[in-house]
Amino acid sequence: MLALGLDTSCYTTSAALCAPGKTPWQERRLLPVPAGERGLRQSEAVFAHVRQIPDVLLPLLQNVSEPVSCVCASASPRDGEDSYMPVFQVGVSHGKALAAALNVPFFTTTHQRGHIAAAKYGTGLTEERFIALHLSGGTTDVLLQDGEEIQPIGTSADLHAGQLVDRIGVALGLPFPCGPHLEKLALRGESRHRVPVSMDGGNCHLSGAEAQLMRMIAAGEPKENVAAEVYSVLCRTVYRLLLNASENTGIKHLLVAGGVASSQLLRKLLLERNEKRRAGLSFYFGRPEFSGDNAVGAALIGLEKLSGKKE
Repeated sequence: MLALGLDTSCYTTSAALCAPGKTPWQERRLLPVPAGERGLRQSEAVFAHVRQIPDVLLPLLQNVSEPVSCVCASASPRDGEDSYMPVFQVGVSHGKALAAALNVPFFTTTHQRGHIAAAKYGTGLTEERFIALHLSGGTTDVLLQDGEEIQPIGTSADLHAGQLVDRIGVALGLPFPCGPHLEKLALRGESRHRVPVSMDGGNCHLSGAEAQLMRMIAAGEPKENVAAEVYSVLCRTVYRLLLNASENTGIKHLLVAGGVASSQLLRKLLLERNEKRRAGLSFYFGRPEFSGDNAVGAALIGLEKLSGKKE
């Protein structure tokens, strides 16, 4: 069996192929964002996906030696009838057309479920019930996954983790998306943990952190130190979110997914904090190449749907 996955997010045009027992392979293209901008409008992103989707499909499919058995595309950001973004319809429409041309089943999933599936791949996490943290430009979501059920149990009440990274990064003159560039800066800087964590029960607030970091930039704080403070407050905030979720559910197994979670610096800081706090949390991180926006999760979900493990 060979599953083709498609994901057309606000950041990346992605396609992936997955076969049982084999490492997934993928092609991705970032959406073209002009310098100084913090992303594209939905209409612009849709047009960019339409132009770029052949660029990810053709190199992926040209050397395939076995027939594609199914196609699975991300159709919405997350679970729920009110979850919708036009960008995902590019992957859905192309996926439907490909499936019809190949005479194979077509499935849909969500961008968030794809992130979790891709991050879980190869980690050794076998528990059916675990806590997942999805960190990206549009999500700072703590989720309880129990088999096929996903229940939101925490989030950011305002700004999301990826938005904080990108807004501060753009203000520092970095190209969008800013994550890898901001991380390089942060590795050369020093944090004194000057930005406080803001919590409201099981949720967090990041807009205050943005305001304080912007004031640091305006005051002439070295860019490297501002970047270091971004990762400091993200680490402390995320850890509080996860600790709250663990204490409320009794679950110690934590899967961290999403583009922001691909940061090696953030992973290092979380593990250091966990060791220091001695809370007994078990962290699982996806491979960096499967953490940013990708279609690997959609392909893996397609395989499971095809094999009858999921309806």
